Amino acid sequence: MLGRIAGMLERHRIEILNKNKNKMTGMDVRFADSFFSSFKRMVNRGRWYWRAWDFIRHDFPAFIKTFWLFRKALWNYRWYAGHSAVFPFMKIALMDMAAKIDERGVEVEVTRSKKVMKMWRTAKLLEHFAEDNFLELAEAEVGELISGELEFIPTENGRYMLKENISDADRKHNSLVYERARLIEDEMWDELWQILKGRPYGEFTVFADKSGADDAWDHWYDGSDIRNWWD
Repeated sequence: MLGRIAGMLERHRIEILNKNKNKMTGMDVRFADSFFSSFKRMVNRGRWYWRAWDFIRHDFPAFIKTFWLFRKALWNYRWYAGHSAVFPFMKIALMDMAAKIDERGVEVEVTRSKKVMKMWRTAKLLEHFAEDNFLELAEAEVGELISGELEFIPTENGRYMLKENISDADRKHNSLVYERARLIEDEMWDELWQILKGRPYGEFTVFADKSGADDAWDHWYDGSDIRNWWD
Protein backbone atom coordinates (compact mmCIF):
# COMPACT_ATOMS: atom_id res chain seq x y z
CA MET A 1 0.00 0.00 0.00
CA LEU A 2 2.73 2.46 0.95
CA GLY A 3 4.64 1.48 -2.19
CA ARG A 4 1.70 2.43 -4.39
CA ILE A 5 1.33 5.73 -2.58
CA ALA A 6 5.03 6.44 -3.06
CA GLY A 7 4.69 5.69 -6.78
CA MET A 8 1.73 8.04 -7.13
CA LEU A 9 3.59 10.81 -5.36
CA GLU A 10 6.63 10.28 -7.58
CA ARG A 11 4.52 10.55 -10.73
CA HIS A 12 2.91 13.67 -9.32
CA ARG A 13 6.34 15.13 -8.65
CA ILE A 14 7.38 14.52 -12.25
CA GLU A 15 4.25 16.20 -13.54
CA ILE A 16 4.92 19.20 -11.35
CA LEU A 17 8.48 19.44 -12.58
CA ASN A 18 7.33 19.27 -16.21
CA LYS A 19 4.73 21.92 -15.77
CA ASN A 20 7.05 23.88 -13.50
CA LYS A 21 4.15 25.55 -11.82
CA ASN A 22 0.65 24.70 -10.72
CA LYS A 23 -1.61 27.56 -9.74
CA MET A 24 -4.37 26.90 -7.23
CA THR A 25 -6.52 29.67 -5.81
CA GLY A 26 -3.93 32.20 -6.89
CA MET A 27 -1.09 30.49 -5.02
CA ASP A 28 1.91 28.46 -6.22
CA VAL A 29 1.87 24.97 -4.69
CA ARG A 30 5.06 22.95 -5.03
CA PHE A 31 6.58 19.85 -3.49
CA ALA A 32 10.26 20.03 -2.72
CA ASP A 33 12.41 17.10 -3.72
CA SER A 34 13.29 16.54 -0.07
CA PHE A 35 9.63 15.76 0.68
CA PHE A 36 9.58 12.81 -1.71
CA SER A 37 12.95 11.60 -0.50
CA SER A 38 11.75 11.71 3.12
CA PHE A 39 8.56 9.88 2.21
CA LYS A 40 10.54 7.16 0.45
CA ARG A 41 12.70 6.72 3.54
CA MET A 42 9.57 6.45 5.67
CA VAL A 43 8.18 3.76 3.36
CA ASN A 44 11.45 1.85 3.37
CA ARG A 45 11.57 1.86 7.18
CA GLY A 46 8.70 -0.60 7.08
CA ARG A 47 10.61 -3.15 4.98
CA TRP A 48 11.96 -6.34 6.57
CA TYR A 49 15.64 -5.39 6.35
CA TRP A 50 15.06 -2.11 8.18
CA ARG A 51 12.99 -3.90 10.85
CA ALA A 52 15.81 -6.41 11.23
CA TRP A 53 18.33 -3.58 11.58
CA ASP A 54 16.18 -1.84 14.20
CA PHE A 55 15.95 -5.09 16.15
CA ILE A 56 19.70 -5.69 16.07
CA ARG A 57 20.75 -2.08 16.62
CA HIS A 58 18.10 -0.83 19.07
CA ASP A 59 15.47 -3.29 20.33
CA PHE A 60 17.70 -6.20 21.38
CA PRO A 61 20.33 -4.05 23.15
CA ALA A 62 17.50 -2.25 24.98
CA PHE A 63 16.08 -5.61 26.04
CA ILE A 64 19.48 -6.74 27.40
CA LYS A 65 19.83 -3.50 29.38
CA THR A 66 16.33 -3.90 30.79
CA PHE A 67 16.95 -7.54 31.66
CA TRP A 68 20.12 -6.57 33.52
CA LEU A 69 18.32 -3.77 35.34
CA PHE A 70 15.66 -6.14 36.69
CA ARG A 71 17.94 -9.17 37.12
CA LYS A 72 17.61 -9.38 40.92
CA ALA A 73 13.84 -8.95 40.90
CA LEU A 74 13.52 -11.53 38.12
CA TRP A 75 15.71 -14.01 39.99
CA ASN A 76 13.70 -13.65 43.20
CA TYR A 77 10.27 -13.55 41.53
CA ARG A 78 7.78 -16.15 42.73
CA TRP A 79 4.19 -16.07 41.61
CA TYR A 80 2.92 -16.88 45.11
CA ALA A 81 4.88 -14.11 46.87
CA GLY A 82 2.15 -11.48 46.48
CA HIS A 83 3.19 -7.87 46.88
CA SER A 84 6.74 -8.97 47.73
CA ALA A 85 7.04 -10.13 44.11
CA VAL A 86 5.43 -7.06 42.52
CA PHE A 87 6.88 -4.16 44.51
CA PRO A 88 10.58 -4.82 43.71
CA PHE A 89 9.86 -4.33 39.99
CA MET A 90 8.04 -1.07 40.70
CA LYS A 91 10.85 0.15 42.94
CA ILE A 92 13.58 -0.58 40.37
CA ALA A 93 11.57 1.03 37.56
CA LEU A 94 10.87 4.18 39.56
CA MET A 95 14.49 4.55 40.65
CA ASP A 96 15.65 4.23 37.05
CA MET A 97 13.01 6.67 35.80
CA ALA A 98 13.74 9.20 38.55
CA ALA A 99 17.48 9.16 37.87
CA LYS A 100 17.01 9.54 34.10
CA ILE A 101 14.37 12.28 34.39
CA ASP A 102 16.50 14.18 36.91
CA GLU A 103 19.59 13.90 34.72
CA ARG A 104 18.24 14.42 31.20
CA GLY A 105 14.56 15.36 31.53
CA VAL A 106 13.23 18.16 29.34
CA GLU A 107 10.54 19.29 31.77
CA VAL A 108 10.99 22.63 33.54
CA GLU A 109 12.93 22.40 36.78
CA VAL A 110 10.20 23.64 39.11
CA THR A 111 7.87 20.70 38.40
CA ARG A 112 10.50 18.12 37.44
CA SER A 113 12.23 18.35 40.82
CA LYS A 114 8.94 17.79 42.65
CA LYS A 115 8.17 14.80 40.47
CA VAL A 116 11.59 13.25 41.03
CA MET A 117 11.36 13.64 44.80
CA LYS A 118 7.99 11.89 44.89
CA MET A 119 9.33 9.07 42.75
CA TRP A 120 12.29 8.55 45.09
CA ARG A 121 9.95 8.57 48.09
CA THR A 122 7.65 6.04 46.44
CA ALA A 123 10.59 3.77 45.69
CA LYS A 124 11.61 3.91 49.37
CA LEU A 125 8.09 3.08 50.53
CA LEU A 126 7.93 0.16 48.11
CA GLU A 127 11.23 -1.08 49.52
CA HIS A 128 9.79 -1.15 53.04
CA PHE A 129 6.79 -3.18 51.92
CA ALA A 130 8.87 -5.56 49.82
CA GLU A 131 11.21 -6.22 52.77
CA ASP A 132 8.41 -6.07 55.38
CA ASN A 133 10.76 -4.40 57.88
CA PHE A 134 8.20 -2.45 59.88
CA LEU A 135 9.04 -4.31 63.07
CA GLU A 136 12.67 -3.20 62.74
CA LEU A 137 11.52 0.40 62.22
CA ALA A 138 9.35 0.17 65.33
CA GLU A 139 12.20 -1.28 67.38
CA ALA A 140 14.39 1.66 66.34
CA GLU A 141 11.78 4.03 67.80
CA VAL A 142 10.38 2.19 70.83
CA GLY A 143 13.11 -0.30 71.67
CA GLU A 144 13.93 -3.86 70.76
CA LEU A 145 11.65 -6.76 71.55
CA ILE A 146 12.44 -8.50 74.82
CA SER A 147 12.79 -12.26 74.72
CA GLY A 148 12.57 -14.57 77.72
CA GLU A 149 13.63 -18.14 78.33
CA LEU A 150 11.46 -20.84 76.80
CA GLU A 151 10.33 -23.87 78.73
CA PHE A 152 7.83 -26.69 78.31
CA ILE A 153 4.97 -26.67 80.82
CA PRO A 154 2.91 -29.84 81.35
CA THR A 155 -0.82 -29.54 80.70
CA GLU A 156 -3.83 -31.34 82.16
CA ASN A 157 -4.12 -33.75 79.22
CA GLY A 158 -0.59 -35.00 79.74
CA ARG A 159 0.95 -32.95 76.95
CA TYR A 160 3.36 -30.06 77.11
CA MET A 161 2.96 -26.40 76.19
CA LEU A 162 5.78 -24.08 75.19
CA LYS A 163 5.86 -20.97 77.35
CA GLU A 164 8.10 -17.93 77.37
CA ASN A 165 9.14 -16.71 80.79
CA ILE A 166 8.74 -12.96 80.56
CA SER A 167 7.56 -10.32 82.99
CA ASP A 168 4.33 -8.39 82.55
CA ALA A 169 6.30 -5.17 82.02
CA ASP A 170 8.34 -6.76 79.23
CA ARG A 171 5.21 -8.24 77.68
CA LYS A 172 3.61 -4.78 77.70
CA HIS A 173 6.70 -3.33 76.05
CA ASN A 174 6.57 -5.95 73.30
CA SER A 175 2.92 -5.13 72.69
CA LEU A 176 3.84 -1.48 72.22
CA VAL A 177 6.51 -2.47 69.68
CA TYR A 178 4.04 -4.55 67.66
CA GLU A 179 1.42 -1.81 67.87
CA ARG A 180 3.90 0.78 66.63
CA ALA A 181 4.98 -1.50 63.78
CA ARG A 182 1.38 -1.83 62.62
CA LEU A 183 0.87 1.92 62.85
CA ILE A 184 4.00 2.61 60.78
CA GLU A 185 2.84 0.15 58.14
CA ASP A 186 -0.61 1.74 57.92
CA GLU A 187 0.85 5.26 57.70
CA MET A 188 3.26 4.28 54.94
CA TRP A 189 0.54 2.43 53.05
CA ASP A 190 -1.67 5.51 53.09
CA GLU A 191 1.24 7.72 52.04
CA LEU A 192 2.11 5.37 49.18
CA TRP A 193 -1.36 5.47 47.69
CA GLN A 194 -1.73 9.19 48.22
CA ILE A 195 1.41 9.74 46.15
CA LEU A 196 0.37 7.30 43.42
CA LYS A 197 -3.16 8.71 43.25
CA GLY A 198 -2.20 12.37 43.40
CA ARG A 199 -4.31 15.36 44.30
CA PRO A 200 -7.80 15.77 42.79
CA TYR A 201 -7.61 17.77 39.59
CA GLY A 202 -10.66 19.73 40.66
CA GLU A 203 -8.54 21.38 43.34
CA PHE A 204 -6.23 22.75 40.66
CA THR A 205 -9.06 24.32 38.66
CA VAL A 206 -10.23 26.12 41.80
CA PHE A 207 -6.65 27.21 42.59
CA ALA A 208 -6.06 28.40 39.03
CA ASP A 209 -9.28 30.42 38.96
CA LYS A 210 -8.38 32.13 42.22
CA SER A 211 -4.73 32.85 41.39
CA GLY A 212 -5.20 33.76 37.75
CA ALA A 213 -1.47 33.21 37.20
CA ASP A 214 -0.04 31.64 34.07
CA ASP A 215 2.21 29.41 36.18
CA ALA A 216 -0.55 28.26 38.52
CA TRP A 217 0.20 24.62 37.73
CA ASP A 218 3.84 25.02 38.72
CA HIS A 219 2.82 26.27 42.15
CA TRP A 220 -0.04 23.83 42.72
CA TYR A 221 1.55 20.61 41.47
CA ASP A 222 3.33 18.73 44.26
CA GLY A 223 4.91 15.99 42.12
CA SER A 224 2.42 13.25 42.99
CA ASP A 225 0.18 11.18 40.68
CA ILE A 226 1.92 8.34 38.83
CA ARG A 227 0.03 9.31 35.66
CA ASN A 228 2.23 12.41 35.42
CA TRP A 229 5.54 10.57 35.83
CA TRP A 230 6.78 10.71 32.27
CA ASP A 231 9.14 12.94 30.34
